[in-house]
Amino acid sequence: MAAKANMPRLVKRLRERTGLSQEKFAAKLGVTFPTINRWENGRAKPSPLAMQRIEALLRSMGDDGDDLLGRYFPQSQAEVSR
Repeated sequence: MAAKANMPRLVKRLRERTGLSQEKFAAKLGVTFPTINRWENGRAKPSPLAMQRIEALLRSMGDDGDDLLGRYFPQSQAEVSR
């Protein structure tokens, strides 16, 4: 699975897993509601800073975020294993 091609899926799954609306998820990541909407619909991609925040959020979720972390951030998962 090409992680970059599935960013909309990652954003939506993460938002749903955290139980947040698009507006609340946007506030948590420090972006606007329309930005989250565009990410989920594949009309825009998260910036590098937003990707860092998404990765940090996944890490903070512990076991609940491990599957998504491993799928979408495999390089950082490997670094943790070392």
